[in-house]
Amino acid sequence: MFPTLTAFVSLALLARTSFAAIGPVADLTIANADVAPDGFTRTAALAGGNVSGVLITGNKGDNFQINVVNDLDNSNILQSTTIHWHGLFQAGTNWADGPAFVNQCPIAKGNSFLYDFTAVDQAGTFWYHSHLSTQYCDGVRGPLVIYDPDDPHADLYDVDDESTIITLADWYHSYAKDLTFPTSDSTLINGLGRWADDPTADLAVITVESGKRYRFRLISISCDPNFVFAIQNHNMTVIEVDSVNHEPYVVDQIQIFAGQRYSFILTADQPEDNYWIQANPSLGTTGFDDGINSAILRYSNAAAEEPAAATLTSVLPLNETDLVPLENPGAPGEAVVGGVDLAINLAFGFDLTTFQFTINGASYASPTVPVLLQILSGAQDATDLLPGGSVFSLPANSVIELSMPSLGVAGGPHPFHLHGHTFDVVRSAGMDTYNYENPVRRDVVSLGAAGDNVTVRFTTDNPGPWFLHCHIDWHLEAGFAVVFAEDTAEWNSSIVPSEAWSQLCPIYDALSDSDL
Repeated sequence: MFPTLTAFVSLALLARTSFAAIGPVADLTIANADVAPDGFTRTAALAGGNVSGVLITGNKGDNFQINVVNDLDNSNILQSTTIHWHGLFQAGTNWADGPAFVNQCPIAKGNSFLYDFTAVDQAGTFWYHSHLSTQYCDGVRGPLVIYDPDDPHADLYDVDDESTIITLADWYHSYAKDLTFPTSDSTLINGLGRWADDPTADLAVITVESGKRYRFRLISISCDPNFVFAIQNHNMTVIEVDSVNHEPYVVDQIQIFAGQRYSFILTADQPEDNYWIQANPSLGTTGFDDGINSAILRYSNAAAEEPAAATLTSVLPLNETDLVPLENPGAPGEAVVGGVDLAINLAFGFDLTTFQFTINGASYASPTVPVLLQILSGAQDATDLLPGGSVFSLPANSVIELSMPSLGVAGGPHPFHLHGHTFDVVRSAGMDTYNYENPVRRDVVSLGAAGDNVTVRFTTDNPGPWFLHCHIDWHLEAGFAVVFAEDTAEWNSSIVPSEAWSQLCPIYDALSDSDL
């Protein structure tokens, strides 16, 4: 058991524009703090005392042992927590994936829980966040980077460290528990931003040296809006998409959806000056008046001042269908629609009477017993699993095709994330053709607009219950999710939770409502 505390974070601490790193073996403390990253003070819940979260790092193949210490004690914010390691497959450690009531019970306040997993054959840009209700919108989120000593793109850049991480976040002045389908009050870049009603707060500054090549790791830790991201007078060469290496692709603008990540190379080849970094949100206060939705790229010999106001015009916007995986391109299955072992169509809806989303007629509601625990406790078949109507059985070692027609469901475009896998996007938003030869490979995809039928493929090589959900957290809370029960016959033999995991539910179930 750990004593609770309330941390108070000064603006001076918030002003840093690079991340101090921990890991792969470390404590990660989740605690409340009074912060004002955009000039408005509120109590938040933070990972490692930082609005953008402490950076967790390791190398490919490392064993991560992250002991999450729950010091939350403010009842305006959920006081239990979980942590999901977004993009990590958790092969054999499904119990450590993090979603509350799918893979575990929450960690009660005053307690800790050790997430112990290995980054088997994975490297790249990831992130972590609470996966309990909408808690990460109160601040429990941060970057996770796994470096590859044999990175195939290593000769393209000179700098790749804690100073080259860029996080994009929406920020709310109200507690997440009190919000339903809100719009954000400001955009934070590396934990700093400006509120339109008082645009005087400091902006994040990222410093570069003339002539050097930087690998920037762009991470959307957003709860809702997508962002259109650009850096004034600089092109970006994309080399990684959602932790998957891709062929170099030059762009000057990136639309990035909640949960997505891109690595890009920026060459500091412009006159030594200050340049705008801009991230225009799809919702909330848009534009760049008075430096909102902005940060600064500063050459090391430039004056410490803001750039003059500027309008950035794109001529090379990122197109998802132009992204080509570097290694083993090509979707599994036959090169025809439905040329797979199991094709599933997901029919989306929104009930205007209950304000709940549905998938194939069912709205996801968390069970009281985690899906994984249901099987480990003796459930015989996926059809016995709760919540009813929201659990789909997937056979082992099979090629799965998911068709996800947008139908223009309210609140779109919806970014959908699959846990435990990456997938090949054989049909992207805005397209009516299919690419089986070399489609983009990722773990979050935008479903686009009415008329789109985004289609993805993956292979079932990772037993366990895996969440598929909209990464707009307000939509997940409103039921926009299903669970894939993959190869249930192997759960008892291939997934062996820790003893501490088995204690999470009894401890959580004993909490009073005021301590949840």
